[in-house]
Amino acid sequence: MANLDNKKLLACCANGAGSSLMMEKAIDKVMKKFNVKPAELRHCPVSEGKSAARNYDVLFCARTFEKNFEDAKKAGTVVIPLRNVMSAPEIEQALKDAGLLQETGRRSKKKETRL
Repeated sequence: MANLDNKKLLACCANGAGSSLMMEKAIDKVMKKFNVKPAELRHCPVSEGKSAARNYDVLFCARTFEKNFEDAKKAGTVVIPLRNVMSAPEIEQALKDAGLLQETGRRSKKKETRL
């Protein structure tokens, strides 16, 4: 799954209110940076995420909650554990490491010289 367009993304935290909302915002920031348009991006508590995870392509959570999603992994959901759930750079790197996000052919900020 090298392209996250039209994929369903889920962000989970303990209570599904604060951290997962901020994680959702950081994920959205990365999606916009790479011009990715997921089919769905939402957040929820781990308790809901455990049962809903199989319905999502990618699930983001704090490293401490990763073991809660072993069944989802077996079902094909990609679980992205994060150290800092609010860090867009960490989310970006984790997606690249998982092979889910690639640099696009964006131009370098250097000015091109024409011959």
